[in-house]
Amino acid sequence: MEAYFYEKLENYCVRCNLCCHRCVIKDAHRGICGVRENRAGILTSLVYGRLVARNVDPIEKKPFYHFMPASLSYSIATVGCNFSCLYCQNFEISKMPKDQDGRIAGAFFSPESVVQDALRTGCKSIAYTYTEPTVFFEFAFDTARLARAANLKNVFVTNGYMTPESLEAISPYLDAANVDLKAFNNRFYKKICGARLSPVKKNLILMKKKLHVEITTLLIQGMNDDPSELSEMAKFIVEEMGPETPWHISRFRPMYRLNNVPETQFESLLKAREVGLKAGLKYVYTGNVPGESGGNTFCYNCGKLLIERWGFIIKKNLLQNSRCKFCKTFIDGVDMNN
Repeated sequence: MEAYFYEKLENYCVRCNLCCHRCVIKDAHRGICGVRENRAGILTSLVYGRLVARNVDPIEKKPFYHFMPASLSYSIATVGCNFSCLYCQNFEISKMPKDQDGRIAGAFFSPESVVQDALRTGCKSIAYTYTEPTVFFEFAFDTARLARAANLKNVFVTNGYMTPESLEAISPYLDAANVDLKAFNNRFYKKICGARLSPVKKNLILMKKKLHVEITTLLIQGMNDDPSELSEMAKFIVEEMGPETPWHISRFRPMYRLNNVPETQFESLLKAREVGLKAGLKYVYTGNVPGESGGNTFCYNCGKLLIERWGFIIKKNLLQNSRCKFCKTFIDGVDMNN
């Protein structure tokens, strides 16, 4: 189908305005994402409805810890991504067009069928996830509008690189976003991800004004774990997003083209968590560590355990009307007693 957010240029070229790369694409060529193609001056989405993944997941898997805990989310993805992260955990599908000579896989589903399946499986939200939802924006947009009408929530798991205009368009139908804040220096973004840091920072601030936001940082030793950089990142979250913004710090494992870097030590996650708490963040979590309790939610006022998690499973939730059972402090989030 014809893509949204582009402008026609001379000689059948187009400029895509969906993400902050704003690719200028020649006729018969594709943008950086690999899934938007210029066909004689018409920018075309190659992945509309072509889902390569459909799963019913706990919302905690995204991860969201302060958005409808213990609920199920119908999770969908197409191939493609507008980043080129060397450590991508879902590279088989996100990098497919680039690594497999432009291949576009996926079975066709309509927005109506996705919404119906989400309702049938008892999900309370639809998650646009696994790859980058921005690159299948048209399908996400159409699905999100139908989902909203069916009383389902919509959540993005995203790198946060969409343009302000595309964010403005989807935000009336979007309820939450977990944004990968991959590092806090432009060198890392350019060398490791093929992008820039500043648009992500700007979009985080815009998103916070419109919807529930949680942030995830995959910690890679020697690359984005410098204490001073983490301190600057935490300071940015506190001052620009608010101290109530949850920050998930996850362990890196060798993956894709960054398989010569060692697994992040657990102690590094704990140190990063302390940096976040010292900066004033109320909720800092450590993740991707089996059997570890870094996903538990504690009252930031009295320190008592309120939500106990084992992986993606909630073992107990002691919140009462979104307040600490013990000191009555309000715990930030959406439907925390879900």
